[in-house]
Amino acid sequence: MDTEAEHARCPWCGTDPLYVEYHDHEWGRPERDAKRLFELLILESFQAGLSWITILRKREGFRAAFQGFDPAMIATWGEADVARLLADPGIVRHRGKIEGTIRGAQAYLLIEADRGFSPFLWSFVGGAPLQRQPKTMAEVPGQTPESQAMSKALKREGFNFVGPTITYAFMQASGMVNDHLVSCPHR
Repeated sequence: MDTEAEHARCPWCGTDPLYVEYHDHEWGRPERDAKRLFELLILESFQAGLSWITILRKREGFRAAFQGFDPAMIATWGEADVARLLADPGIVRHRGKIEGTIRGAQAYLLIEADRGFSPFLWSFVGGAPLQRQPKTMAEVPGQTPESQAMSKALKREGFNFVGPTITYAFMQASGMVNDHLVSCPHR
């Protein structure tokens, strides 16, 4: 029997149209573009302590404020740019996260030049999405050995606000891990 419940989308997105759109068309889709991965990682770092819907609602504000998440541009920013961003109501205004984004952009440039940012991140899952088979949200972990390793490596490189829970959420968002429930039609 093919019931609606057997093909229900992951319940974490609820019914908010923005969340549903994100779930159905972005979350869990393998992303390999280095600059897009940088954007996702930075947005996840800003999410620390907040709900993801807050970040989604401000995503266009973030894109404008951080000039399309261009690491080469962001890496040159100083105190005047931090002050400008702290006054911008279109983003989450947190000095540590803003300064961390600048340091993260500098780290991104070094990683990209040395070994490639995308291959560096994807190396934590062996280069291919981990295909998990969760039947319920209770089976989806908050962090894994892979996210713990990614967190430690990113911190060594100069990133912050990238604890293992944040990096796991990033891995899910970027499709490094497929945590759509087995009943989800977007799996």
